[in-house]
Amino acid sequence: MSDEQAVDQLVRHPAFRAHDTPLQIFNRATDPFLPRVKDHLHRTLELLDELGLTNHMLVITRWHVLEDDVARLERLQNLKVTILVTWSGISDPRIEPIDSSIAQKSLKTLAAFASRTRRILYWRPIVKGLNDTDDLIAEAHSMSQFADATVFTGLFHREQIRDYLRSVNVPDLYEMVPRRKIFPREVEDRILKAFSNTPIFRKTSCGVAYAHGVHDYNGHLGIERICDICPADQVKICTAAHKPPTQLQLLNFAKEVGLEVDGIEVFPGHIVVGNSTEQQRYFVQHATGFQVHDRAHPHFPGRHGRAEEGWT
Repeated sequence: MSDEQAVDQLVRHPAFRAHDTPLQIFNRATDPFLPRVKDHLHRTLELLDELGLTNHMLVITRWHVLEDDVARLERLQNLKVTILVTWSGISDPRIEPIDSSIAQKSLKTLAAFASRTRRILYWRPIVKGLNDTDDLIAEAHSMSQFADATVFTGLFHREQIRDYLRSVNVPDLYEMVPRRKIFPREVEDRILKAFSNTPIFRKTSCGVAYAHGVHDYNGHLGIERICDICPADQVKICTAAHKPPTQLQLLNFAKEVGLEVDGIEVFPGHIVVGNSTEQQRYFVQHATGFQVHDRAHPHFPGRHGRAEEGWT
């Protein structure tokens, strides 16, 4: 499939909303800045930009971002492009095969040459006892000075990850293999103390919104205490945009993606649905600007959507 065909399929997709749907590219099977990939990255972004689209475009990388790459990104005029530079500080090659110094250099290149293109230090995964030392936290804080914002998060501890790490003789990182990310409270507390005067965010979309000076498209403001670390000016921006959908709007969005309309509940800060898929929830979430949860997977106050381990 050509880049032109891919863009055409995207903009014609029933779930795509011009200027609203947040987009990501090459974030699963490859890295967007690998030599054989980045020409497709740049061309795809240019094609979308030429359509006048102002959607968020998240580009996640741990590879080399060169000055020429930044120059090409800077020529875009419409898309809200954010480069999320993934860094973990993990030095054990059995766990992290990519040298973390590459991300450091990429972030500095973006800081030196990017203006319109936003940059985020994507600090992940943070694992208790592995890369949460005071020295690494201090190193992350130093790197954050080259970013518009820092987003920090824990580990999706999947069976496949545990099996692989066992195969290379790495002791189990955690006991549980939960549905949500593991990020112990004690680790978060130490990081927040170190970053007390630096913009740092628990959620990716919050960091992206802050970097662009717009509201959070995922509506995290409605979830208790997620935003208690956000800068006051950003909270004001999100508060002004955080308005509940009408019942008719919500029902239309739900029907559009085949969600069961019976049992949909609207609370002051979020929406609860039943028997839903992640894709269905995200569509309604982005259309309304309100968090959408399935009642089978409730969010617990103060845990910020994280797994139980490290919070009980």
